Amino acid sequence: MREDEKTGLRTEEINPADRVDRGTLQILVNTRLQNRPVADARVSISYTGDPERIIEELRTDSSGRTPEMELPTPPLEYSMEPGMNQPYSEYTLQITAPGFAPVEVSGSELLPGQFSRQPVLLDPLTPEEQYEDIVIPEHTLYGEYPEKIPEDEIKPTNETGEIVLSRVVVPEYVVVHDGVPSDSTARDYYVRYRDYIKNVASSEIYATWPTATIEANVLAIMSFTLNRVYTEWYRNRGYDFTITSSTAYDQKWIYGRNIYESISYVVDEIFADYLSRPNVKQPILTQYCDGQRVSCPNWLSQWGSKNLGDRGYSAVQIVRYYYGQDMYINTAEEISGIPASWPGYNLDIGASGDKVRQLQEQLNAIAEVYSAIPAVSVDGIYGEQTKESVRRFQSVFGLPATGVVDYPTWYKVQEIYVAVTRIAELR
Repeated sequence: MREDEKTGLRTEEINPADRVDRGTLQILVNTRLQNRPVADARVSISYTGDPERIIEELRTDSSGRTPEMELPTPPLEYSMEPGMNQPYSEYTLQITAPGFAPVEVSGSELLPGQFSRQPVLLDPLTPEEQYEDIVIPEHTLYGEYPEKIPEDEIKPTNETGEIVLSRVVVPEYVVVHDGVPSDSTARDYYVRYRDYIKNVASSEIYATWPTATIEANVLAIMSFTLNRVYTEWYRNRGYDFTITSSTAYDQKWIYGRNIYESISYVVDEIFADYLSRPNVKQPILTQYCDGQRVSCPNWLSQWGSKNLGDRGYSAVQIVRYYYGQDMYINTAEEISGIPASWPGYNLDIGASGDKVRQLQEQLNAIAEVYSAIPAVSVDGIYGEQTKESVRRFQSVFGLPATGVVDYPTWYKVQEIYVAVTRIAELR
């Protein structure tokens, strides 16, 4: 039992509504098929511990977004040291919209000082689709999960069929098996690669940690994932998935969980990167543990990496502290599912040419679905009209609204363009 320094109350006596710190929550409501925004959906918010008492009722706009809501959280210090009390609040969300099956999300997490986005996908209302109940379990740093079964960080390449890919490629999707590999009853989910990484990072570390710490952990998560992709690890063993959600075998992915903005920004900046060693072609299987309940020599310690970030270590310094000085950051040769690659420089006022024309055409296709984004003239010239359209795009999709097309914005445009121009999304 711990006395809260700011309120003078003992921990278990603090009602969530009385906690002094706050975070920001926004709910994003889209259709599962074709990923279209759902306007005017009704969203009710309550504390998970008291789901009947509604504290906010919101409506989505034309982009399927609710207004941003500030809500109570535990004190910041709870997420800064291991062994403390639960550092996040849990909220229950009830989402309804005409023609769609209602959805309830229990346990959406909110950390102090952080922006959390809760995605919700709606299915058409049919006799089979009456209601979906999503329960987000405890964060891995707070709950009890199986520890990782150690593996070799470099997979053998001298066995026939062991390696089937000729180069490192960032996939458009990964197939996540939501259970241990041998559980044939567990469901498989098609998940966009970047969304998968953001989900795992939001489930494995706290978004309140230093940016360098988040970057180091994201690099480890991405490298681990790309090793599974590159080696076709599970498919070579007769399975039809890329990776599992089991912490004993892989990394913790949680169906339907919320994503933190600070983690999302980091992933968008470095999503094509992974960790390498000299003369090793495959991404390294960078295993890690929390470093408190579980000790893992020569692997990254999550709490230890937080301490190093506090001390001013950069991401690569943190990586090398744990994995050795011969570990370096590499970039994938190809990003699957993208119409054309990053031009190599930011697009802003005065830019012109084919890349600007491509951007304008893609923005117009997106604007047909997301009406908050204004259409532009397709003239290959980056003027004020294009800048404003980019700014509105960034605002809708949770990027810094600068109006400048940087690396994260470019690839977000590509991702959304591909999504809205397909007949239907993979399920």
